[in-house]
Amino acid sequence: MLSVDDPLPFRPQRVLVAGVSGSGKTTLAGRIAEMWDLRHVEIDGLFHGPGWTPRSEFLDDVRAFASDDRWITEWQYTSKGTDAVLTPRAQLAIWLDYPYPVVRRRLIRRTLARGALRRELWNGNREKGPWNMLSRDPEKNILAWQTATLHKWAERFPELQDDFPHLTIVRLRHPRETERWLRSQAEASGVSIAPPKRRSRAT
Repeated sequence: MLSVDDPLPFRPQRVLVAGVSGSGKTTLAGRIAEMWDLRHVEIDGLFHGPGWTPRSEFLDDVRAFASDDRWITEWQYTSKGTDAVLTPRAQLAIWLDYPYPVVRRRLIRRTLARGALRRELWNGNREKGPWNMLSRDPEKNILAWQTATLHKWAERFPELQDDFPHLTIVRLRHPRETERWLRSQAEASGVSIAPPKRRSRAT
């Protein structure tokens, strides 16, 4: 597993971004896509149909883009079968392993912003803002979901390293490390990167 200062052994063409809800997977994936000229597929947009109903075509769509040569996406819906499709094809996994206060603040800010702006996310869906933090149903309460899955990747990555030895993993422990890593990759690639943007859609 590589850290922020370790050089990549190659320039990846297929990338997964892992992290708890609110860590900024989608925002980072978009920036890397621009830097390395990759297709960014927001996997939430494939999963959620109108009315937040799971799309029956989800895995077929995942298989379709995973068969391409160049892409980046968020590492999500592993319980829905994406591991079997994406992980064998991916070359690089970036793990946003940020401190709890950082991801908690980001998630609250994102949820409130989405509710206030009523911005369409995927297929006509819009978040309900504060109601997503107040529901008694833990599967509908985004804060409860974040708490329940906070240590998911720390528990999974040792096994993933054994099962997918071809996969290079970079562990970034703070947003400052992520910015340092991005700058070093941009310099190595001979490109420039835009400064970070606050995006309410980041996952």
